[in-house]
Amino acid sequence: MDYLVLARKWRPQVFEDVVGQPHVVQTLKNAIRQDRIAHAFLFSGPRGVGKTSVARILAKAINCEQGPSDIPCNTCTNCREITEGVSLDVREIDGASNRGIDEIRELRERIRFLPVSCRYKVYIIDEVHMLTREAFNALLKTLEEPPAHVVFMFATTETHKVPATILSRCQNFEFRRLALRQIVEQLRKISDAEKIEVSDTALAWIAEAGDGSMRDSESIFDQVISYAGTTIGDEAVEDLLGRTDRRFLFQLSEAVLHRDAGQCLKIIDEGYYAGLDMTYFYQLLLRHFRNLLLVRIVGRKQELLDISGSDLERLEAQAAEVSRETLRQLLDILLAEEENVRRSRNPRLNLETIVCRMAALPPAFPLAEVLARMEELEARLAASPPLRSEGSGQADPPVTGERTLDLPAVPTKVESVKEPVPELKEPSRGQAKPEDVWGNFKNHVKKHSVPLASQIEQGEYLGCQNGKLRIGFRNHMFFEAINDSAQKNRLNEIAGSFFQSGVMVEIESLEPEPGSRGAEKISEAMIRKNSIEEIRREALNHPLLQKVMSVFEGAEVQEVKVRTPAKQPPEQG
Repeated sequence: MDYLVLARKWRPQVFEDVVGQPHVVQTLKNAIRQDRIAHAFLFSGPRGVGKTSVARILAKAINCEQGPSDIPCNTCTNCREITEGVSLDVREIDGASNRGIDEIRELRERIRFLPVSCRYKVYIIDEVHMLTREAFNALLKTLEEPPAHVVFMFATTETHKVPATILSRCQNFEFRRLALRQIVEQLRKISDAEKIEVSDTALAWIAEAGDGSMRDSESIFDQVISYAGTTIGDEAVEDLLGRTDRRFLFQLSEAVLHRDAGQCLKIIDEGYYAGLDMTYFYQLLLRHFRNLLLVRIVGRKQELLDISGSDLERLEAQAAEVSRETLRQLLDILLAEEENVRRSRNPRLNLETIVCRMAALPPAFPLAEVLARMEELEARLAASPPLRSEGSGQADPPVTGERTLDLPAVPTKVESVKEPVPELKEPSRGQAKPEDVWGNFKNHVKKHSVPLASQIEQGEYLGCQNGKLRIGFRNHMFFEAINDSAQKNRLNEIAGSFFQSGVMVEIESLEPEPGSRGAEKISEAMIRKNSIEEIRREALNHPLLQKVMSVFEGAEVQEVKVRTPAKQPPEQG
Protein backbone atom coordinates (compact mmCIF):
# COMPACT_ATOMS: atom_id res chain seq x y z
CA MET A 1 0.00 0.00 0.00
CA ASP A 2 1.26 3.51 -0.80
CA TYR A 3 2.66 5.57 2.06
CA LEU A 4 0.27 8.03 3.66
CA VAL A 5 1.71 11.22 5.11
CA LEU A 6 0.95 11.90 8.76
CA ALA A 7 -1.53 14.65 7.96
CA ARG A 8 -3.72 12.19 6.03
CA LYS A 9 -3.05 9.17 8.21
CA TRP A 10 -4.00 11.03 11.38
CA ARG A 11 -6.95 12.98 9.94
CA PRO A 12 -9.79 12.95 12.52
CA GLN A 13 -12.47 10.33 11.79
CA VAL A 14 -14.86 11.08 14.65
CA PHE A 15 -15.71 14.28 16.51
CA GLU A 16 -13.64 13.23 19.53
CA ASP A 17 -10.48 13.27 17.37
CA VAL A 18 -10.88 16.94 16.46
CA VAL A 19 -8.33 19.05 18.37
CA GLY A 20 -8.98 22.53 19.70
CA GLN A 21 -12.55 23.12 18.42
CA PRO A 22 -14.84 22.13 21.33
CA HIS A 23 -17.44 24.82 20.54
CA VAL A 24 -17.95 23.47 17.01
CA VAL A 25 -17.92 19.80 17.97
CA GLN A 26 -20.37 20.19 20.85
CA THR A 27 -22.85 22.21 18.77
CA LEU A 28 -22.86 19.71 15.90
CA LYS A 29 -23.20 16.70 18.19
CA ASN A 30 -26.16 18.28 19.99
CA ALA A 31 -27.79 19.14 16.67
CA ILE A 32 -27.56 15.50 15.55
CA ARG A 33 -28.94 14.20 18.85
CA GLN A 34 -31.89 16.62 18.72
CA ASP A 35 -32.52 16.04 15.00
CA ARG A 36 -31.94 19.74 14.27
CA ILE A 37 -29.65 19.38 11.23
CA ALA A 38 -29.49 22.60 9.21
CA HIS A 39 -29.55 22.59 5.42
CA ALA A 40 -26.36 24.71 5.09
CA PHE A 41 -23.18 25.07 7.19
CA LEU A 42 -20.27 27.47 6.75
CA PHE A 43 -16.95 26.48 8.39
CA SER A 44 -14.42 29.32 8.46
CA GLY A 45 -11.03 29.80 10.07
CA PRO A 46 -7.26 29.51 9.50
CA ARG A 47 -5.75 26.79 7.37
CA GLY A 48 -5.19 23.32 8.74
CA VAL A 49 -7.45 23.52 11.81
CA GLY A 50 -10.04 20.87 10.80
CA LYS A 51 -12.73 22.55 8.68
CA THR A 52 -12.90 19.94 5.90
CA SER A 53 -12.35 17.10 8.37
CA VAL A 54 -15.34 18.22 10.46
CA ALA A 55 -17.44 18.46 7.28
CA ARG A 56 -16.59 14.84 6.41
CA ILE A 57 -17.30 13.64 9.94
CA LEU A 58 -20.66 15.43 9.88
CA ALA A 59 -21.48 13.84 6.52
CA LYS A 60 -20.72 10.40 7.98
CA ALA A 61 -22.68 11.12 11.16
CA ILE A 62 -25.91 12.01 9.31
CA ASN A 63 -25.54 9.18 6.75
CA CYS A 64 -24.29 6.38 9.01
CA GLU A 65 -26.37 3.21 8.70
CA GLN A 66 -26.47 3.07 12.52
CA GLY A 67 -27.68 6.66 12.80
CA PRO A 68 -27.97 9.51 12.42
CA SER A 69 -25.48 9.36 15.29
CA ASP A 70 -23.05 11.83 16.82
CA ILE A 71 -20.47 9.01 16.75
CA PRO A 72 -20.28 7.47 13.24
CA CYS A 73 -19.41 3.78 13.25
CA ASN A 74 -16.78 4.08 10.45
CA THR A 75 -17.48 0.45 9.58
CA CYS A 76 -20.70 0.54 7.56
CA THR A 77 -20.67 0.95 3.81
CA ASN A 78 -21.68 4.60 3.84
CA CYS A 79 -19.02 5.58 6.40
CA ARG A 80 -16.28 3.70 4.56
CA GLU A 81 -17.21 5.20 1.19
CA ILE A 82 -17.27 8.71 2.60
CA THR A 83 -13.92 8.17 4.32
CA GLU A 84 -12.36 6.88 1.10
CA GLY A 85 -13.97 9.68 -0.96
CA VAL A 86 -15.85 7.40 -3.36
CA SER A 87 -19.41 7.97 -2.14
CA LEU A 88 -21.86 8.95 -4.90
CA ASP A 89 -23.96 10.99 -2.48
CA VAL A 90 -21.18 13.00 -0.78
CA ARG A 91 -19.33 15.22 -3.24
CA GLU A 92 -16.36 17.42 -2.43
CA ILE A 93 -16.06 20.35 -4.83
CA ASP A 94 -13.03 22.62 -5.14
CA GLY A 95 -14.35 26.17 -5.21
CA ALA A 96 -11.20 27.48 -6.89
CA SER A 97 -11.53 25.28 -10.00
CA ASN A 98 -15.35 25.12 -10.11
CA ARG A 99 -16.08 28.77 -9.55
CA GLY A 100 -18.21 29.71 -12.55
CA ILE A 101 -21.94 29.97 -13.07
CA ASP A 102 -22.01 26.89 -15.34
CA GLU A 103 -20.77 24.61 -12.55
CA ILE A 104 -23.42 25.99 -10.17
CA ARG A 105 -26.14 25.44 -12.77
CA GLU A 106 -25.02 21.83 -13.13
CA LEU A 107 -25.09 21.45 -9.33
CA ARG A 108 -28.64 22.81 -9.23
CA GLU A 109 -29.73 20.21 -11.75
CA ARG A 110 -28.21 17.33 -9.78
CA ILE A 111 -29.61 18.14 -6.37
CA ARG A 112 -33.17 17.41 -7.58
CA PHE A 113 -32.42 13.69 -7.66
CA LEU A 114 -32.67 11.57 -4.53
CA PRO A 115 -29.54 10.05 -2.94
CA VAL A 116 -28.39 6.70 -4.26
CA SER A 117 -27.61 4.95 -0.97
CA CYS A 118 -27.23 7.54 1.74
CA ARG A 119 -29.83 9.37 3.77
CA TYR A 120 -28.69 12.84 2.57
CA LYS A 121 -26.94 14.21 -0.45
CA VAL A 122 -24.03 16.30 0.88
CA TYR A 123 -22.13 18.91 -1.13
CA ILE A 124 -18.86 20.03 0.48
CA ILE A 125 -17.50 23.12 -1.32
CA ASP A 126 -13.96 23.94 -0.19
CA GLU A 127 -12.61 27.49 -0.53
CA VAL A 128 -16.11 28.70 -1.30
CA HIS A 129 -14.97 32.34 -1.31
CA MET A 130 -13.37 31.67 -4.72
CA LEU A 131 -16.77 31.44 -6.44
CA THR A 132 -17.64 34.32 -8.72
CA ARG A 133 -20.34 36.83 -7.91
CA GLU A 134 -22.58 35.35 -10.63
CA ALA A 135 -22.07 31.85 -9.20
CA PHE A 136 -23.04 33.06 -5.71
CA ASN A 137 -26.16 34.74 -7.08
CA ALA A 138 -27.15 31.57 -8.95
CA LEU A 139 -26.78 29.60 -5.71
CA LEU A 140 -28.87 31.92 -3.55
CA LYS A 141 -32.36 30.54 -4.16
CA THR A 142 -31.25 26.92 -4.06
CA LEU A 143 -29.28 27.53 -0.86
CA GLU A 144 -32.24 29.19 0.84
CA GLU A 145 -34.79 26.44 0.05
CA PRO A 146 -32.96 23.25 -1.00
CA PRO A 147 -34.70 19.86 -1.22
CA ALA A 148 -35.08 18.07 2.11
CA HIS A 149 -32.49 15.46 1.17
CA VAL A 150 -29.67 17.98 0.46
CA VAL A 151 -27.14 19.46 2.91
CA PHE A 152 -24.56 22.07 1.90
CA MET A 153 -21.24 22.41 3.74
CA PHE A 154 -18.94 25.29 2.85
CA ALA A 155 -15.34 25.78 4.02
CA THR A 156 -13.32 28.97 3.67
CA THR A 157 -10.28 30.72 5.09
CA GLU A 158 -11.56 34.19 4.09
CA THR A 159 -15.05 34.76 5.41
CA HIS A 160 -15.03 38.45 4.49
CA LYS A 161 -15.06 37.48 0.78
CA VAL A 162 -18.29 35.52 1.13
CA PRO A 163 -21.36 37.67 0.33
CA ALA A 164 -23.62 38.54 3.23
CA THR A 165 -26.54 36.97 1.35
CA ILE A 166 -24.76 33.61 1.53
CA LEU A 167 -23.75 34.04 5.17
CA SER A 168 -27.31 34.77 6.22
CA ARG A 169 -28.50 31.47 4.74
CA CYS A 170 -25.95 29.29 6.62
CA GLN A 171 -25.07 28.31 10.14
CA ASN A 172 -21.65 29.87 10.66
CA PHE A 173 -18.91 28.14 12.69
CA GLU A 174 -15.65 29.97 13.40
CA PHE A 175 -12.69 27.61 13.82
CA ARG A 176 -9.90 28.81 16.09
CA ARG A 177 -6.16 28.78 15.62
CA LEU A 178 -4.67 25.94 17.67
CA ALA A 179 -2.54 26.69 20.70
CA LEU A 180 1.06 25.52 20.88
CA ARG A 181 0.24 23.22 23.76
CA GLN A 182 -2.57 21.49 21.84
CA ILE A 183 -0.37 20.86 18.81
CA VAL A 184 2.46 19.51 20.97
CA GLU A 185 0.08 17.07 22.69
CA GLN A 186 -1.15 15.76 19.34
CA LEU A 187 2.39 15.43 17.97
CA ARG A 188 3.41 13.54 21.11
CA LYS A 189 0.47 11.18 20.56
CA ILE A 190 1.59 10.61 16.96
CA SER A 191 5.25 10.09 17.90
CA ASP A 192 4.35 7.53 20.54
CA ALA A 193 2.14 5.62 18.10
CA GLU A 194 4.75 5.76 15.33
CA LYS A 195 7.57 4.88 17.78
CA ILE A 196 9.49 8.09 17.12
CA GLU A 197 11.94 9.29 19.79
CA VAL A 198 11.84 13.07 20.03
CA SER A 199 12.07 15.59 22.88
CA ASP A 200 9.31 17.91 24.00
CA THR A 201 11.50 20.87 23.07
CA ALA A 202 11.83 19.66 19.48
CA LEU A 203 8.07 19.07 19.27
CA ALA A 204 7.49 22.60 20.58
CA TRP A 205 9.77 23.97 17.85
CA ILE A 206 7.85 22.01 15.22
CA ALA A 207 4.52 23.23 16.58
CA GLU A 208 5.79 26.80 16.63
CA ALA A 209 6.83 26.48 12.98
CA GLY A 210 3.30 25.23 12.20
CA ASP A 211 1.91 28.64 13.27
CA GLY A 212 -1.32 27.33 14.77
CA SER A 213 -2.05 24.83 11.98
CA MET A 214 -2.25 21.13 12.84
CA ARG A 215 -1.83 20.07 9.22
CA ASP A 216 1.28 22.23 8.77
CA SER A 217 2.78 20.93 12.00
CA GLU A 218 2.17 17.30 11.00
CA SER A 219 3.72 17.96 7.58
CA ILE A 220 6.81 19.51 9.19
CA PHE A 221 7.03 16.57 11.61
CA ASP A 222 6.89 14.20 8.62
CA GLN A 223 9.75 16.11 7.02
CA VAL A 224 11.82 16.01 10.22
CA ILE A 225 11.35 12.23 10.44
CA SER A 226 12.58 11.88 6.86
CA TYR A 227 15.63 13.99 7.71
CA ALA A 228 16.62 12.54 11.10
CA GLY A 229 15.00 9.09 11.20
CA THR A 230 13.11 7.60 14.11
CA THR A 231 15.53 9.04 16.70
CA ILE A 232 15.35 12.81 16.40
CA GLY A 233 17.79 15.09 18.22
CA ASP A 234 17.21 18.74 18.97
CA GLU A 235 20.15 19.70 16.73
CA ALA A 236 18.54 18.03 13.72
CA VAL A 237 15.28 19.94 14.23
CA GLU A 238 17.19 23.16 14.75
CA ASP A 239 19.15 22.70 11.54
CA LEU A 240 16.12 21.73 9.46
CA LEU A 241 13.91 24.55 10.71
CA GLY A 242 16.70 27.12 10.44
CA ARG A 243 16.46 28.07 14.10
CA THR A 244 20.03 29.42 14.14
CA ASP A 245 18.44 32.87 13.85
CA ARG A 246 17.17 32.40 17.42
CA ARG A 247 20.72 32.70 18.68
CA PHE A 248 21.10 36.10 17.04
CA LEU A 249 17.63 37.08 18.26
CA PHE A 250 18.40 36.57 21.95
CA GLN A 251 21.86 38.11 21.60
CA LEU A 252 20.44 41.21 19.94
CA SER A 253 17.72 41.71 22.54
CA GLU A 254 20.30 41.25 25.30
CA ALA A 255 22.49 43.97 23.77
CA VAL A 256 19.51 46.32 23.37
CA LEU A 257 18.42 45.86 26.98
CA HIS A 258 22.00 46.53 28.15
CA ARG A 259 22.06 49.67 25.94
CA ASP A 260 25.13 48.48 24.02
CA ALA A 261 24.69 49.91 20.52
CA GLY A 262 28.11 48.71 19.36
CA GLN A 263 27.29 45.11 20.24
CA CYS A 264 23.93 45.46 18.44
CA LEU A 265 25.66 46.46 15.23
CA LYS A 266 28.15 43.61 15.57
CA ILE A 267 25.37 41.03 15.99
CA ILE A 268 23.48 42.35 12.96
CA ASP A 269 26.68 42.17 10.91
CA GLU A 270 27.28 38.55 11.95
CA GLY A 271 23.70 37.60 11.17
CA TYR A 272 23.81 39.31 7.79
CA TYR A 273 26.87 37.37 6.68
CA ALA A 274 25.42 34.18 8.17
CA GLY A 275 22.61 34.47 5.60
CA LEU A 276 19.77 35.93 7.64
CA ASP A 277 16.93 37.59 5.74
CA MET A 278 16.82 41.00 7.45
CA THR A 279 13.13 41.58 6.70
CA TYR A 280 12.13 38.21 8.14
CA PHE A 281 14.51 38.67 11.06
CA TYR A 282 12.83 41.99 11.84
CA GLN A 283 9.48 40.21 12.14
CA LEU A 284 11.09 37.70 14.51
CA LEU A 285 12.54 40.58 16.55
CA LEU A 286 9.13 42.24 16.75
CA ARG A 287 7.55 39.01 17.96
CA HIS A 288 10.43 38.47 20.39
CA PHE A 289 9.93 41.82 22.13
CA ARG A 290 6.20 41.20 22.20
CA ASN A 291 6.92 37.93 24.04
CA LEU A 292 9.28 39.77 26.41
CA LEU A 293 6.53 42.23 27.29
CA LEU A 294 3.97 39.43 27.80
CA VAL A 295 6.37 37.49 30.02
CA ARG A 296 6.99 40.66 32.05
CA ILE A 297 3.24 41.19 32.49
CA VAL A 298 1.73 37.70 32.88
CA GLY A 299 4.68 35.56 33.96
CA ARG A 300 4.57 31.86 33.11
CA LYS A 301 1.02 31.68 31.73
CA GLN A 302 1.95 29.69 28.63
CA GLU A 303 -1.59 29.69 27.25
CA LEU A 304 -1.09 33.39 26.50
CA LEU A 305 2.47 33.05 25.25
CA ASP A 306 2.70 29.96 23.00
CA ILE A 307 6.42 29.63 23.73
CA SER A 308 8.47 26.51 24.26
CA GLY A 309 9.81 25.80 27.76
CA SER A 310 13.49 26.57 27.09
CA ASP A 311 12.70 29.81 25.28
CA LEU A 312 10.35 30.83 28.09
CA GLU A 313 13.12 30.52 30.67
CA ARG A 314 15.45 32.68 28.59
CA LEU A 315 12.72 35.27 28.05
CA GLU A 316 12.01 35.40 31.78
CA ALA A 317 15.70 35.97 32.52
CA GLN A 318 15.84 38.90 30.08
CA ALA A 319 12.51 40.45 31.08
CA ALA A 320 13.42 40.41 34.77
CA GLU A 321 16.11 43.05 34.19
CA VAL A 322 13.87 45.72 32.68
CA SER A 323 10.55 47.41 33.46
CA ARG A 324 7.41 46.80 31.44
CA GLU A 325 7.30 50.52 30.51
CA THR A 326 10.72 50.24 28.87
CA LEU A 327 9.69 47.09 26.99
CA ARG A 328 6.51 48.80 25.84
CA GLN A 329 8.49 51.75 24.47
CA LEU A 330 10.90 49.41 22.66
CA LEU A 331 7.98 47.51 21.14
CA ASP A 332 6.39 50.82 20.06
CA ILE A 333 9.57 51.71 18.15
CA LEU A 334 9.55 48.34 16.34
CA LEU A 335 5.87 48.63 15.47
CA ALA A 336 6.25 52.17 14.17
CA GLU A 337 9.05 51.13 11.80
CA GLU A 338 7.58 47.82 10.62
CA GLU A 339 6.17 49.19 7.37
CA ASN A 340 9.38 51.06 6.55
CA VAL A 341 11.47 47.91 6.96
CA ARG A 342 9.07 45.86 4.85
CA ARG A 343 9.23 48.36 1.97
CA SER A 344 12.92 49.19 2.29
CA ARG A 345 15.45 48.18 -0.35
CA ASN A 346 18.12 48.04 2.34
CA PRO A 347 16.44 46.51 5.41
CA ARG A 348 19.79 45.95 7.09
CA LEU A 349 20.41 49.70 7.28
CA ASN A 350 16.91 50.25 8.68
CA LEU A 351 17.43 47.54 11.28
CA GLU A 352 20.76 49.00 12.38
CA THR A 353 19.23 52.46 12.78
CA ILE A 354 16.27 51.11 14.74
CA VAL A 355 18.29 49.01 17.20
CA CYS A 356 20.62 51.97 17.83
CA ARG A 357 17.59 54.08 18.72
CA MET A 358 16.35 51.32 20.99
CA ALA A 359 19.72 50.98 22.69
CA ALA A 360 19.86 54.74 23.29
CA LEU A 361 16.39 54.84 24.83
CA PRO A 362 16.64 55.81 28.53
CA PRO A 363 14.97 53.40 30.97
CA ALA A 364 11.36 54.23 31.82
CA PHE A 365 10.04 53.95 35.35
CA PRO A 366 6.45 52.96 36.10
CA LEU A 367 4.28 55.81 37.37
CA ALA A 368 3.39 53.87 40.51
CA GLU A 369 7.07 53.46 41.34
CA VAL A 370 7.75 57.17 40.80
CA LEU A 371 4.84 58.12 43.05
CA ALA A 372 5.96 55.63 45.67
CA ARG A 373 9.47 57.07 45.68
CA MET A 374 8.09 60.61 45.95
CA GLU A 375 5.93 59.57 48.89
CA GLU A 376 8.97 57.98 50.48
CA LEU A 377 10.90 61.22 50.01
CA GLU A 378 8.08 63.23 51.57
CA ALA A 379 8.03 60.85 54.51
CA ARG A 380 11.78 61.26 54.96
CA LEU A 381 11.49 65.03 54.82
CA ALA A 382 8.71 65.00 57.40
CA ALA A 383 10.68 62.67 59.67
CA SER A 384 13.93 64.65 59.41
CA PRO A 385 14.97 66.75 62.51
CA PRO A 386 14.10 70.46 62.48
CA LEU A 387 16.59 73.06 61.34
CA ARG A 388 19.30 74.11 63.84
CA SER A 389 19.51 77.67 65.06
CA GLU A 390 22.29 79.78 63.60
CA GLY A 391 25.47 79.70 65.69
CA SER A 392 24.26 77.08 68.17
CA GLY A 393 24.01 73.34 68.40
CA GLN A 394 20.65 73.38 70.07
CA ALA A 395 17.43 72.43 68.33
CA ASP A 396 14.90 75.16 67.53
CA PRO A 397 12.31 75.76 70.21
CA PRO A 398 8.71 74.88 69.45
CA VAL A 399 6.70 77.73 68.00
CA THR A 400 3.97 79.15 70.19
CA GLY A 401 0.67 80.44 68.95
CA GLU A 402 -2.50 79.09 67.47
CA ARG A 403 -0.65 76.87 64.94
CA THR A 404 2.32 74.67 65.74
CA LEU A 405 4.68 72.74 63.52
CA ASP A 406 4.16 68.99 63.43
CA LEU A 407 7.84 68.10 63.97
CA PRO A 408 9.49 65.19 65.84
CA ALA A 409 10.05 65.79 69.51
CA VAL A 410 13.61 67.02 70.11
CA PRO A 411 14.99 67.52 73.64
CA THR A 412 15.59 71.19 74.23
CA LYS A 413 15.97 73.53 77.17
CA VAL A 414 14.49 76.51 75.35
CA GLU A 415 11.00 77.22 76.56
CA SER A 416 8.22 79.00 74.77
CA VAL A 417 8.23 82.77 75.02
CA LYS A 418 5.52 83.84 77.40
CA GLU A 419 6.24 87.57 77.57
CA PRO A 420 5.47 89.85 74.61
CA VAL A 421 8.45 90.35 72.34
CA PRO A 422 9.39 94.04 72.12
CA GLU A 423 9.77 95.65 68.75
CA LEU A 424 13.26 94.96 67.42
CA LYS A 425 15.32 98.08 66.84
CA GLU A 426 18.98 97.06 67.49
CA PRO A 427 21.39 96.05 64.69
CA SER A 428 21.67 92.49 66.08
CA ARG A 429 17.93 92.14 65.73
CA GLY A 430 17.68 95.20 68.06
CA GLN A 431 18.54 98.78 67.00
CA ALA A 432 18.46 98.10 63.26
CA LYS A 433 16.15 100.00 60.98
CA PRO A 434 12.95 98.20 59.94
CA GLU A 435 14.10 97.97 56.32
CA ASP A 436 17.38 96.40 57.48
CA VAL A 437 15.52 93.86 59.63
CA TRP A 438 13.29 93.02 56.69
CA GLY A 439 16.23 92.69 54.31
CA ASN A 440 18.18 90.46 56.73
CA PHE A 441 15.10 88.33 57.30
CA LYS A 442 14.62 87.81 53.56
CA ASN A 443 18.26 86.78 53.19
CA HIS A 444 17.84 84.34 56.07
CA VAL A 445 14.75 82.82 54.43
CA LYS A 446 16.62 82.49 51.14
CA LYS A 447 19.30 80.38 52.84
CA HIS A 448 16.67 77.90 53.97
CA SER A 449 14.16 77.96 51.10
CA VAL A 450 14.69 79.75 47.80
CA PRO A 451 11.07 79.22 46.61
CA LEU A 452 9.72 80.67 49.87
CA ALA A 453 12.12 83.62 49.63
CA SER A 454 10.94 84.36 46.07
CA GLN A 455 7.37 84.53 47.37
CA ILE A 456 7.94 86.81 50.35
CA GLU A 457 10.03 89.05 48.06
CA GLN A 458 6.69 90.32 46.80
CA GLY A 459 5.53 91.20 50.30
CA GLU A 460 5.85 94.34 52.40
CA TYR A 461 7.23 94.53 55.93
CA LEU A 462 4.49 95.90 58.24
CA GLY A 463 6.29 95.53 61.57
CA CYS A 464 7.21 93.09 64.33
CA GLN A 465 5.36 93.65 67.59
CA ASN A 466 4.00 91.49 70.41
CA GLY A 467 5.63 88.34 69.03
CA LYS A 468 4.11 88.77 65.56
CA LEU A 469 5.86 89.48 62.28
CA ARG A 470 3.37 91.14 59.93
CA ILE A 471 3.86 90.82 56.17
CA GLY A 472 1.45 92.37 53.67
CA PHE A 473 0.79 91.42 50.04
CA ARG A 474 -0.90 93.56 47.41
CA ASN A 475 -0.69 90.73 44.89
CA HIS A 476 -3.58 88.38 45.62
CA MET A 477 -1.88 85.42 43.91
CA PHE A 478 1.16 85.58 46.19
CA PHE A 479 -1.08 86.22 49.20
CA GLU A 480 -2.95 82.96 48.53
CA ALA A 481 0.28 81.03 47.95
CA ILE A 482 2.06 82.19 51.13
CA ASN A 483 -1.12 81.91 53.22
CA ASP A 484 -1.18 78.14 52.65
CA SER A 485 -0.89 76.27 55.95
CA ALA A 486 2.24 74.32 54.92
CA GLN A 487 3.99 77.43 53.63
CA LYS A 488 3.00 79.43 56.69
CA ASN A 489 4.23 76.76 59.10
CA ARG A 490 7.55 76.63 57.29
CA LEU A 491 7.84 80.43 57.43
CA ASN A 492 7.08 80.39 61.18
CA GLU A 493 9.85 77.88 61.69
CA ILE A 494 12.39 80.00 59.78
CA ALA A 495 11.26 83.17 61.57
CA GLY A 496 11.80 81.47 64.94
CA SER A 497 15.38 80.57 63.99
CA PHE A 498 16.04 84.14 62.78
CA PHE A 499 14.65 86.05 65.75
CA GLN A 500 15.81 83.42 68.27
CA SER A 501 12.33 83.48 69.79
CA GLY A 502 8.82 82.22 69.18
CA VAL A 503 7.73 84.75 66.59
CA MET A 504 4.51 84.10 64.65
CA VAL A 505 4.13 85.34 61.07
CA GLU A 506 0.89 87.02 60.09
CA ILE A 507 0.03 87.37 56.41
CA GLU A 508 -2.20 90.28 55.48
CA SER A 509 -3.84 91.28 52.23
CA LEU A 510 -3.34 94.91 51.19
CA GLU A 511 -5.25 97.07 48.77
CA PRO A 512 -3.69 97.43 45.31
CA GLU A 513 -1.61 100.54 44.83
CA PRO A 514 -3.34 103.60 43.39
CA GLY A 515 -3.11 103.80 39.64
CA SER A 516 -3.58 100.06 39.11
CA ARG A 517 -6.29 98.77 36.83
CA GLY A 518 -8.54 97.86 39.73
CA ALA A 519 -8.82 96.18 43.08
CA GLU A 520 -9.71 92.85 41.56
CA LYS A 521 -6.63 92.05 39.39
CA ILE A 522 -2.93 92.89 39.00
CA SER A 523 -1.19 94.47 36.10
CA GLU A 524 -0.58 92.08 33.22
CA ALA A 525 2.82 93.65 32.59
CA MET A 526 3.95 92.85 36.14
CA ILE A 527 2.73 89.28 35.77
CA ARG A 528 4.77 88.86 32.59
CA LYS A 529 7.90 90.41 34.06
CA ASN A 530 7.84 89.10 37.60
CA SER A 531 5.27 86.38 38.20
CA ILE A 532 6.24 84.01 35.39
CA GLU A 533 9.94 84.22 36.19
CA GLU A 534 9.27 83.75 39.89
CA ILE A 535 7.06 80.75 39.24
CA ARG A 536 9.73 79.17 37.04
CA ARG A 537 12.41 79.81 39.62
CA GLU A 538 10.18 78.41 42.33
CA ALA A 539 9.52 75.25 40.30
CA LEU A 540 13.20 74.67 39.58
CA ASN A 541 14.21 75.15 43.21
CA HIS A 542 11.35 73.18 44.74
CA PRO A 543 12.88 70.76 47.28
CA LEU A 544 10.71 67.85 46.15
CA LEU A 545 11.92 68.28 42.56
CA GLN A 546 15.50 68.42 43.75
CA LYS A 547 15.03 65.21 45.74
CA VAL A 548 13.45 63.44 42.76
CA MET A 549 16.35 64.45 40.53
CA SER A 550 18.81 63.19 43.12
CA VAL A 551 17.07 59.78 43.27
CA PHE A 552 16.85 59.26 39.48
CA GLU A 553 20.40 59.49 38.20
CA GLY A 554 20.86 61.36 34.95
CA ALA A 555 17.47 63.10 35.20
CA GLU A 556 17.31 66.69 33.99
CA VAL A 557 14.64 69.36 33.60
CA GLN A 558 14.08 69.98 29.90
CA GLU A 559 11.60 72.82 30.12
CA VAL A 560 9.35 74.64 32.60
CA LYS A 561 6.02 75.68 31.17
CA VAL A 562 3.72 78.17 32.89
CA ARG A 563 0.09 77.42 32.35
CA THR A 564 -2.06 80.49 31.77
CA PRO A 565 -5.83 80.37 32.10
CA ALA A 566 -7.65 80.13 28.80
CA LYS A 567 -9.65 83.18 27.79
CA GLN A 568 -13.35 82.69 28.25
CA PRO A 569 -15.53 83.61 25.27
CA PRO A 570 -17.74 86.64 25.87
CA GLU A 571 -21.22 85.87 27.04
CA GLN A 572 -23.89 86.16 24.42
CA GLY A 573 -26.50 88.72 25.15
